[in-house]
Amino acid sequence: MIRRQFLNSLSSVAIAGIGFNNSMPFNLNTYQDIIIGHNDFRYKVDMHWGKLDNQKFPVNDCHEMVQDSKGRILLLTNHTKNNIIVYDRSGQLIEVWGTEFPGAHGLTLNIENGKDFLYIADNRRNEVIKTTIEGQIIQIFKCPLDSEFYVDAKDFVPTETAVASNGDVYIADGYGRQFIVHYNAQGDLLNIFGGKGENDNQFNNAHGICIDKRNGKESLLITARMQNKLKRFSLDGHLLEIIDLPGAFICRPVIKGNHIYLATIWSGQGEPNSGFISILDKENKMISAPGGNTPTYKNGRLQPMYQTLKIFKHPHDVCVDDEGSLYVAQWNAGQSYPIKLIRV
Repeated sequence: MIRRQFLNSLSSVAIAGIGFNNSMPFNLNTYQDIIIGHNDFRYKVDMHWGKLDNQKFPVNDCHEMVQDSKGRILLLTNHTKNNIIVYDRSGQLIEVWGTEFPGAHGLTLNIENGKDFLYIADNRRNEVIKTTIEGQIIQIFKCPLDSEFYVDAKDFVPTETAVASNGDVYIADGYGRQFIVHYNAQGDLLNIFGGKGENDNQFNNAHGICIDKRNGKESLLITARMQNKLKRFSLDGHLLEIIDLPGAFICRPVIKGNHIYLATIWSGQGEPNSGFISILDKENKMISAPGGNTPTYKNGRLQPMYQTLKIFKHPHDVCVDDEGSLYVAQWNAGQSYPIKLIRV
């Protein structure tokens, strides 16, 4: 199921007294320089960061962002004039490349033998493409047609990739059959687990995946976006933990230090244009929600989350730089460039 089908199935009701006006224009000046967030994770909003001449450097959906070893910020967009836009931290353009990724969706950076590599999940090519940081294609992970789970390559619609320390590659088939497909570094299929369903070990939109090393042992954090859950699995595919985030339709988890950062594309009951950012601590408790309500726990349970300021439309990814500032890429946001949240 693709995103427009998700949106067609979502309610447009108001929650907690907050009305959502889907026709509201995306005004870059309304929230410029205000402070948002909670507790120690508060940020000044820069709505103009990274804005370029959209005739020369157009974007469509700004899907994901990473910071490379040189400190540069890389943006992935599904506009084939320039799939990758490279900025410095101030938002100045460095370079662009990429014209062959029409479904560019997931962008994962992995350092291998001291070199940066990118894994681009393309949901129209139905594959994951590994490139150098300059854009040279060096490996492609295709649909595992030799398994019992797939008979047509079009059923494999990958949204994200995670790479373990041993080089194993985990691909979330978030818009396809919802499996997690596990390869070794050479591209040999090792395992497939998950799949679409409502059981604890299954997914309804396995949208994002990352490796969590915070407790000294690697595990997988996987988004079940339409279930408002983050699920932890062992590297061999066994469910370990479920983190409930009611009202938060989360994209991929991003770990920096002891914290998890998640772009939250919709909130409440799933209203369009209702996104915010979710920040969890080392205990996986939400401690800040820039653009959203104050996270509150009662009897150990997070109370429903919802947007309170219309700074964001559909946040799709958050990149955390070495200074703790955030860069927010958005899907379906009027072809707008990323927003920077400067840590204060």
